[in-house]
Amino acid sequence: MADIAYVLGTNFAVLMGAMLVLWLISMPLKDVSFIDSFWALGFVLVAWVTFAITATGDPDRKMLMLGLTTVWGLRLGGYIFWRWRKEGPDKRYVALLSKAPGNVHVFTLTKVFLLQGVLLWVVSLPVQLGQMPAATVGVGVLAWIGAGLAVIGIFFETVGDYQMARFKSDPANAGKVMDQGLWRYTRHPNYFGDACVWWGLFLIAAETRIGWLSVVGPILLTFLLVQWSGAALLERRMKRSRPDYEDYIRRTSSFIPMPPRRAKPAETGSA
Repeated sequence: MADIAYVLGTNFAVLMGAMLVLWLISMPLKDVSFIDSFWALGFVLVAWVTFAITATGDPDRKMLMLGLTTVWGLRLGGYIFWRWRKEGPDKRYVALLSKAPGNVHVFTLTKVFLLQGVLLWVVSLPVQLGQMPAATVGVGVLAWIGAGLAVIGIFFETVGDYQMARFKSDPANAGKVMDQGLWRYTRHPNYFGDACVWWGLFLIAAETRIGWLSVVGPILLTFLLVQWSGAALLERRMKRSRPDYEDYIRRTSSFIPMPPRRAKPAETGSA
């Protein structure tokens, strides 16, 4: 238990320190949008810190988790940073800060940076606990299933982000709803991919003695993506700005990719 407390405590301290530094950077910029980029890169940081300070644990499992987390986090963090530099401040944060009570810097410290640091720490539990000593020797079937699920998730996120970026780059699509490619089968292929990655990492971690306890991580992430800061918030904004979005909702799966639903024929009747 001492080793577990050391790993969890060290990662918590590292994340809180990083969030304080980012908060200080945000003050002269008067923009906190770049925190979303660190949300992804922070998982990479946690994975590498855990890898460095965990003396025991199956080396193949540790390398598998480290590699998947690094590929996922660098790709997503780099994409979000590029989008922030191209599009400017995120409208969600602009609206949030416009309603901030009291001192805006205290608000951003507690409600943006430190809060996200705590959430990141909890979601990253599979990467932390999964690198601890395992009850089984070597990487087993469950872990390879998890790795496959994580790869599927990275694919969905990468392709979905690319398709959306290409769609938005065409001026002819201004005001239109993206319903092509992966977006034809789910309204949120990027969020679905995100969930797949972390459920996959949980399956890898579940082969260790305590890794199954990290299930709280993907559960929290899925809740955040579906009900809080992800899909729910985005769809409220899209309904206000895209007249055709309601039709898109009716024919397209909300999260898990499914074949598009056929439009119901208009009902007719006689007077």
